[in-house]
Amino acid sequence: MSTKSSEISGNELSSLRQKFSAARKATESLVATLKPEDCVIQTMPDVSPTRWHLAHVTWFFEHFILCNHLPGYRIFNDKFSYLFNSYYYTVGEMHLRPERGFLSRPTVAEVMDYRHHVDRHMETLLAREPDNELAFLVTLGINHEQQHQELILTDIKHVFSHNPLYPALRESVAKPNGRAGEIHFIEHPEGIAEIGYSGTEFVFDNETPRHRTYLQAHAIANRPVTNREFRAFIDDDGYRRAELWLSDGWATVNKEGWSRPLYWTEDLTRYFTLGGMQEIDSEAPVCHVSFYEADAYARWAGARLPTEPEWETLAAKTHTDGNFVESGHLQPVTQLDETKGVRQLFGDVWEWTQSAYGPYPGYRPLAGALGEYNGKFMCNQMVLRGGSCATPHSHIRATYRNFFYPQSRWQFSGIRLAKDC
Repeated sequence: MSTKSSEISGNELSSLRQKFSAARKATESLVATLKPEDCVIQTMPDVSPTRWHLAHVTWFFEHFILCNHLPGYRIFNDKFSYLFNSYYYTVGEMHLRPERGFLSRPTVAEVMDYRHHVDRHMETLLAREPDNELAFLVTLGINHEQQHQELILTDIKHVFSHNPLYPALRESVAKPNGRAGEIHFIEHPEGIAEIGYSGTEFVFDNETPRHRTYLQAHAIANRPVTNREFRAFIDDDGYRRAELWLSDGWATVNKEGWSRPLYWTEDLTRYFTLGGMQEIDSEAPVCHVSFYEADAYARWAGARLPTEPEWETLAAKTHTDGNFVESGHLQPVTQLDETKGVRQLFGDVWEWTQSAYGPYPGYRPLAGALGEYNGKFMCNQMVLRGGSCATPHSHIRATYRNFFYPQSRWQFSGIRLAKDC
């Protein structure tokens, strides 16, 4: 999307207002069943309390948009920038991330008042026919809020999993519904491929620029690895065989005592879901595994993880339909399809690639504080692709690059295999 200062059409303005309103309502819909006590807990440094997410996305609209583009706007609370800034050091100091759960104030009710205050003023601003520069910032804020909608779900799942009552966010999550069918590999010849975005719609800066890359002949699995298949890895002592693991992965396995995916019970029969504790669906995609576990499984299976260019080249030919947050399942599901065609490339689980997260050739971050959004994280993290059952459908595309540290597994992350030809 262009940031050039010019007017946008009436239809574009109406669409922008609708998207803003829909995103804000979707966030509040996700947390509708939560109690205030649920919203203040932090179970590990990577997890933020729900209250913090609700306030942070609101601060983003207030700080980057209202304060600079709505004349006469008065900040709701001048202390909120310190509390709800995340990592924008060029903006100012912030409360330490691992200590977000230490705060009892502001209350959840005060945070909701903050959201509604900002929403009212955003509506006033959007009634004034913003130019393309402002439309870009609002669209960025909407996409930022969608990212935090997924984080709200992954974080509250981690919080609830530590409660001996194993509460459910919703009762209507996915149930087992059949067999996944056998894995087939889709071959792709060697040659030059183009990846990255080059159109006019909104994308994050890390998806650009579009560039050429060389692909060796390879093959990618038509579906993700299932719980049944990962159970075979566990039963074959996969977590106790050093030869299967990267050095850092093996150190992490031993330090953390890993013996199964996150949320699986010790007897390997049940796992915790956003619908509470359930029997493991053996045919659904395995979920909540780290890059280290995905890499070790691939090596055990005589395969490897796909690279970013391999994954995107396949995804560019595939519809983005899938099991996203709108389905209401909030859990990976089995897709009953015996064909050899690619499936579940989008939705269900984020798929680890073997590619380190770094800049594309010619990459340029956004100017100013917003340049901190993606670029400064391009070190020591791995790329995931495709979205998950907690991702909004409108948020995902073939060029979308997610990234996490290789030991992270509280996200809805899974495995798709690849091979050299």
